[in-house]
Amino acid sequence: MTTSTEPATNNHGASASPAPSTAAADARPPGRVVVVTGSSGGIGRATAVAFARTGAKVALLARGTAGLTAAAAEVAAAGGTPLPLEVDVSVADEVDAAATRIEAELGPVDVWVNVAFTSVFAPFTEISPDEFKRVTEVSYLGYVYGTMAALRCMVPRNRGTIVQVGSALAYRGIPLQSAYCGAKHAIQGFNEALRCELLHDRSGIHTTMVQMPAVNTPQFSWVLSRLPRKAQPVPPIYQPEVAARAVIYAADHPRRREYWVGGSTMKVLAANAIVPAVLDRYLARTGYESQQTDEAKPADQPANLWEPADVERDFGAHGAFDDRSAPASSQLWASQHHGLLVSGTALVGAAAALALVRRLLR
Repeated sequence: MTTSTEPATNNHGASASPAPSTAAADARPPGRVVVVTGSSGGIGRATAVAFARTGAKVALLARGTAGLTAAAAEVAAAGGTPLPLEVDVSVADEVDAAATRIEAELGPVDVWVNVAFTSVFAPFTEISPDEFKRVTEVSYLGYVYGTMAALRCMVPRNRGTIVQVGSALAYRGIPLQSAYCGAKHAIQGFNEALRCELLHDRSGIHTTMVQMPAVNTPQFSWVLSRLPRKAQPVPPIYQPEVAARAVIYAADHPRRREYWVGGSTMKVLAANAIVPAVLDRYLARTGYESQQTDEAKPADQPANLWEPADVERDFGAHGAFDDRSAPASSQLWASQHHGLLVSGTALVGAAAALALVRRLLR
């Protein structure tokens, strides 16, 4: 399978930037306080480091001791101030207590990014009620509890940004990931409702959602899987740094309701909106094979559903698919200059129309 270089795109057709615009960077408060859940690995880890490069104070919320320790060291090396906190996001009291400690030790929370999740790779009939409940509590309610804690901090000041890290699967369910897809759909609906309430209140707090494509993260090495072969993201695959840069851009431009990252995300969501029944049949035919490699699943593969997999071992931000993952988008400039592109397109269109009128008048 070939590596994709498709752009990371938003729902207006512009690509999600690998770096915020200069104007946005200049507008940032110095040493802003950022909270990232699920920050010991994958997108959360890459996002925490990306914020650290802007000089942020970064609160790292996750369960794995080794992963948290390594992430904190990486944040410090990148120029940020880390505060690692062992937190299970499915426990509301732990999340709330973490928010209190963050404000006491780092200062007022400016940005809260919800990323933490877990999953089960299996047909729905092979997932137990307790397993499905656990995925829902972490991957959906973890976002709810994180958002509640963020609002408790932000509402008295009437400012702040909440970024929900979503997925194309927030709109389009696929086989073998029923619990995860259900959680992402739930986040989408919850976030839309919250956004409407904030707009009604004319609040200075913003919430935005970033819908991700397939990303090369450690989840495929530690997810609870009942598949016969190793799980893999459905190609094309992007590196977690692409996702992290999209989150940074969303945090700097939170008035836009949603961003779509990757051309593959845009194509899937467009197909689902136009021909969902056709997509059902396509995924029924291809979804099982496309989510597995040719290698047998290791008998000793860890599972992080109930306990973190990175207690004694750090998995880092990247998964096992570096050789097939795109490190960047091919149209990064577009998202930083969306307005200019629209204006440019309008000017080109006007010039073409004028030329046509002149020809007709000859």
